[in-house]
Amino acid sequence: MGFIRELAEYERALEEVIATERDLSDALFCDNPRVFADICRLQGNPIGFALYFYSFSTWVGRHSLFLEDLYVTPEHRGCGAGKALFQHLARVAVSNNCGRFEWNVLNWNQPAIDFYESFGAQPQSEWLGYRLTGSALHDLAAVNE
Repeated sequence: MGFIRELAEYERALEEVIATERDLSDALFCDNPRVFADICRLQGNPIGFALYFYSFSTWVGRHSLFLEDLYVTPEHRGCGAGKALFQHLARVAVSNNCGRFEWNVLNWNQPAIDFYESFGAQPQSEWLGYRLTGSALHDLAAVNE
């Protein structure tokens, strides 16, 4: 939760974090998890994390690994931790026969954009992300069929 709050603060969205440690524990350590997390450690101390899940591409006909969050503490950026996490996830995607490895990045987060593009990643600007949350989500779900 500490890493998540730090990331949210960096992304200027700390007030949007409503997840609890219990929520994360229930999601990550249940009998059939649908979300996964890896912790990056330096000399046994946690310095970052990656949280991901699998989606499916109908066009590719295979799963995709979707990176929800990648975070390294500010004092450990530049030591290779982010690259190690990113390479680890690429290996996870390849070993699970994923056709894609995808993620989103805030358009103002130039350090992250530069980091991803250093690996040959290309922005997918033709697609717009949409989201339903809160009352809009519940209102749509309540509409009679």
